[in-house]
Amino acid sequence: MNNISITRLPGEYWWGGVINDGSFMPFGQTAYTRDLRVTDDNQASPLLLSNKGRYIWSEEPFAFHVDENGLSIFDIAGEVVVEEELSTLQGAYRHAAGTHFPPSEQVPDALVFTAPQYCTWVEMFYNPTQDRIIRYAESILANGLPPGVLIIDDNWMKDYGMWDFDKHRFPNPREMIDTLHGMGFKVMLWMCPYVSPDCTMFKELRAGDLLLKGVDNAPLIRHWWNGYSAVVDYTKEEGAAWFKRQMDRLITDYGVDGFKLDAGEPILSGGADTTQPVAWTRPLRLLEDCEAYANLGVGYSLVELRMCWKLGGKGLIQRQRDKTHTWDATGLSGLIPNAIVQGLLGYAFNCPDMIGGGMDGDINSPEFHFDSELFVRYTQCAALFPVMQFSMAPWRVLNGEELTWCLDAVRLRSELGPELLALASQAAADGLPILRSLEFEYPDCGYELVNDQFLLGQNLLVAPVVVKGLTSRTVVFPEGQWQGEDGNIINGPTELQVDAPLSRLPWYRKIQ
Repeated sequence: MNNISITRLPGEYWWGGVINDGSFMPFGQTAYTRDLRVTDDNQASPLLLSNKGRYIWSEEPFAFHVDENGLSIFDIAGEVVVEEELSTLQGAYRHAAGTHFPPSEQVPDALVFTAPQYCTWVEMFYNPTQDRIIRYAESILANGLPPGVLIIDDNWMKDYGMWDFDKHRFPNPREMIDTLHGMGFKVMLWMCPYVSPDCTMFKELRAGDLLLKGVDNAPLIRHWWNGYSAVVDYTKEEGAAWFKRQMDRLITDYGVDGFKLDAGEPILSGGADTTQPVAWTRPLRLLEDCEAYANLGVGYSLVELRMCWKLGGKGLIQRQRDKTHTWDATGLSGLIPNAIVQGLLGYAFNCPDMIGGGMDGDINSPEFHFDSELFVRYTQCAALFPVMQFSMAPWRVLNGEELTWCLDAVRLRSELGPELLALASQAAADGLPILRSLEFEYPDCGYELVNDQFLLGQNLLVAPVVVKGLTSRTVVFPEGQWQGEDGNIINGPTELQVDAPLSRLPWYRKIQ
């Protein structure tokens, strides 16, 4: 297909593509190029939306370039749809979602909207055990946090691909999960798409022709962060069915409530993360394997993904990629821009990664510089996202007033939990984002570049502090009357400098 060139309209900006590019959006401020055919770092979709009511969609990936002159689409793998005259960003989104990824009407489990998730990763890394998990849950409650979804992270299982509990570290997993349920928690298990090449399951899957293959027709071995593994072919109906049988068995045998489906990056032919070029045994669409892996979670009430291709409108929790323990766009200040894009790609049930960031293994090292101010601000920012998630235990790293302020943010989430759940139910029905930019709700008001505050639905305005050392910030108030949690009433439209000491998360409710 020929390249497509679209001339920029006055004041036009674009959003979409890869959610981890959110800090560069809206596109149009500076020149930017992205090739969706090789994206491998978070959720992505072949969709670009304009605040002037235009959108680009294709069922297949493409590359694009945006600058002050306009938008160009090239290296096109399939038919490209260009829709215009939809007036606004919301108008473009409604048309795109309704046409290409309508809402599934499935809402994730209510507990993720009313309480935090608690992941074992930072507290246990690769050594979760039954006793440690029970003690972790007890500590959560003892330190004033509510029960929520507890995620048992990597290395609970016998081996990659052998999805059953290691009985040495988990002597009675059913009893453990029953105990956690009795405490008010629900339980998710970490899983990945890989199979250790020296485990017995590898032999069974190879015999059943359910492993991806390389050029010599031998099972492909992929290099990933935990070593070298084979990959189940989830693009085959039989491969997907095998994986779902593993999940269903864990639910039936142990009472597991859901799954954290980690990894899932697409396997690219000749990519540096494989030991040899890929020779597919049948023609596959670009990124089809990534889409097929994410699709395994559809239909379950609790599934969290880090990678996803398309599948907007589904009842899946979409977590932003791992964040650094920093204030910049790779850490805290990237959360809101990325979340805005998640919503615009149809991922309404979005999660801003683990509170505090720094999840690459060094956060517990003696050399790691922990920033308590960052942790408190990260908690405040995450508290009113559709989903929030702890991993580092706040009572271990904070004390005194800072711990109190962190707990205050969680209590606010509990208080507003019923509203968040109602917004989630609405999103499942109408497909609109829960977390929205001001531009989405208030077009043609000059809010295109506001990406450090957000709306929840139409009536809650949230303005976290995301810059180190600030004790006040500018808040943009759209038209209407907005009442703050401090009781002050602001008449919009206006911009005001508001006090925001470390103890405060500024948020406002539209009352008129």
